[in-house]
Amino acid sequence: MLYLGDTAHKAFIFEINLFAKLGVIVSDHGKLPDIVFYDETKNWLYLIEAVISHGPVSPKRHIELEDMFKSCMASRVYVSAFPDFTAFKKFINKIAWETEVWIAENPSHLIHFNGDRFLGPH
Repeated sequence: MLYLGDTAHKAFIFEINLFAKLGVIVSDHGKLPDIVFYDETKNWLYLIEAVISHGPVSPKRHIELEDMFKSCMASRVYVSAFPDFTAFKKFINKIAWETEVWIAENPSHLIHFNGDRFLGPH
């Protein structure tokens, strides 16, 4: 866990040295997504927006995050996290392509908004 923002209590985890190791200099943690998690085995950085705090990873937000993390040496995974399908349905038209959706009421599955990347038989 590199970052965990808590807008309700203003408490957070902020591992600024680990960000720097990945090539990311963060000057304003207020612009970070709600959760940033690094998987060292895959070299993936998960950028997770809790929809109830700021909304999903929209096309505009996707561009902002791409710019913020352009010097990052890890591959990035963008995730919009929803509490339930009702909240998901309210924002479905605002979710950016090339991102993932996670819904808490069905936590073992993801919805992929990424074209043919996962197209194929199962």
